[in-house]
Amino acid sequence: MDNFKAFMVNKTDSDFSAEVKTIGLDDLPAGDVVIKVAYSSVNFKDGLASIPNGKIVRSYPFVPGIDLAGTVVRSDDSRFKEGDEVIATSYEIGVSHYGGFSEFARIPAKWIVPLPEGLSLREAMVFGTAGFTAALSVHRLEENGLTPEKGKVLVTGATGGVGSVAVAMLAKRGYHVVASTGKASEQEYLRKIGTEEIISREELVGEKTKPLDQQLWVAAVDPVGGKTLSAILSKLEYNGSVAVSGLTGGTDVPTTVFPFILRGINLLGIDSVYCPMEMRKLLWQRMATDLKPEGLLETIENEVSLDELPGVLSRILKGENRGRTIVKM
Repeated sequence: MDNFKAFMVNKTDSDFSAEVKTIGLDDLPAGDVVIKVAYSSVNFKDGLASIPNGKIVRSYPFVPGIDLAGTVVRSDDSRFKEGDEVIATSYEIGVSHYGGFSEFARIPAKWIVPLPEGLSLREAMVFGTAGFTAALSVHRLEENGLTPEKGKVLVTGATGGVGSVAVAMLAKRGYHVVASTGKASEQEYLRKIGTEEIISREELVGEKTKPLDQQLWVAAVDPVGGKTLSAILSKLEYNGSVAVSGLTGGTDVPTTVFPFILRGINLLGIDSVYCPMEMRKLLWQRMATDLKPEGLLETIENEVSLDELPGVLSRILKGENRGRTIVKM
């Protein structure tokens, strides 16, 4: 534990670096619990943290990685003891607090979730923040009255992290899933994880979005945003809901009040970063039980080493990754 490997980024007025380095425990920020990291995972936000203009990292040098799962080796908090298997995602991890791309991490105890029975450390990181976001999206839709018999559910960005896990979770729950993707070559993959219908991104958005269009889906999970979200709002069935969690399609959403006042559409915002701990524990428990798709690892997971991480981060920014990539320490 005296010296260990970590992926570090550093930025000065004239230079930027992103590389695996050797650091020590004294280099880690303050925290109640020291964790020997078994796995981390790769998210779009991590990709942004690996480039000089990503606007994610708040100070340098820094260790990115918004997710980690591992074993407690030291704890100053009575809630955790040596040998406990734990998960830590979101909050300030990988943004202003050294993250999971390191063989050891020191984290505030209030950010840590005990690993629930039914999940391995590896499976927890196949889920990671993307899977947690998907679970929160499904949970909020069901809180809002969604059930499998009510109709079809659309998932956008369906080959990405949030989209892939959402498809698999919804299929596990018995929903008829319609997947939207910009990757025509990935139809076999989408069928394998539970998709029953596939539409292209172009078919969904069209040349021009009408204020109100044909009612096609009772609900949607949308990690894309932008014009995609506008199109979804116009095509949801009466009293339908969309859980929106991302902005890869842009931050502007050109729409009108008509979907909301004429069809009673519900726009559900999904925030996985500061989700309260009570809800966080409930969702991780669901991910270990009724939201855990069978064959999850074999279908959507890709494992890399810390040394292979830079190439993965580059690909995720280009939208070239499929499913979930985990980093084995």
